[in-house]
Amino acid sequence: MKMKGNFKPIKIINDIDEKNLPVLLVTNHNSWWDGFWVQYINIQIFKRKFHFMMLEEQLRKFWFFNYTGGFSVRKNSKSIIETLDYTRQLLTNKNNLVLMYPQGEIQSMHEPVFKFERGIEHILRKMENPVQVVFMVSLVDYFSNPNPGLFLYLKEFDGMDFKTETILLKFNKFYADCVEKQKLEAK
Repeated sequence: MKMKGNFKPIKIINDIDEKNLPVLLVTNHNSWWDGFWVQYINIQIFKRKFHFMMLEEQLRKFWFFNYTGGFSVRKNSKSIIETLDYTRQLLTNKNNLVLMYPQGEIQSMHEPVFKFERGIEHILRKMENPVQVVFMVSLVDYFSNPNPGLFLYLKEFDGMDFKTETILLKFNKFYADCVEKQKLEAK
C-alpha cells in the first residue's frame, strides 16, 4: 500500500527509545488504514516481525491477512484466553511487534475518550519477560491541503501497573495531549 501517495505529509512524532525488546503497540482503531499505518511505523522505527489480532469473522473474510501477521480473536468466547496467551507467547520474542486495539472496535478519532477491553491486562500481568509497551495515536487532517496529512504520535507507556484502568487513563491523557498538539499544526 502506497502511504505517501495517499497521505501528504506523513509526520511521525516519536518520543520513544529503541530498547531491543518485544513491542506491544497500543493504538486507537479509527479506520481500515490503521494496520497499514502501524506497519509503516514498524518499517521506519522498530523493524520487527509484525503481528496483529483481528476478529475471527473479519479474518475469514480477508483471509490474506493470515499471511501478513494476522491471527484471530473471537470476542465473548472461551477461546479468547487462548488468543491472549498466544499474544503473550509472541511477546516472548524480541524480534516481534504485536499490534493491539484495546477498545476492540473501530471508533471515530473525534471521540475524546476510549474504553478498553481487559485483554491488555491479561497479557501484560502474565508476562515473565520485559516488553516495551508503546502508545500510538493516529490523527488525519487536511488543513489547507488537497490530500489528508497523517500524524502518528508515539510514546512509551511509563508504568508498571498493568491494570486496564491505569493503561486506559494514561492512553486517554496521551490522546488528549496529541489532539492539542494537532491543533497547533493547523496554525
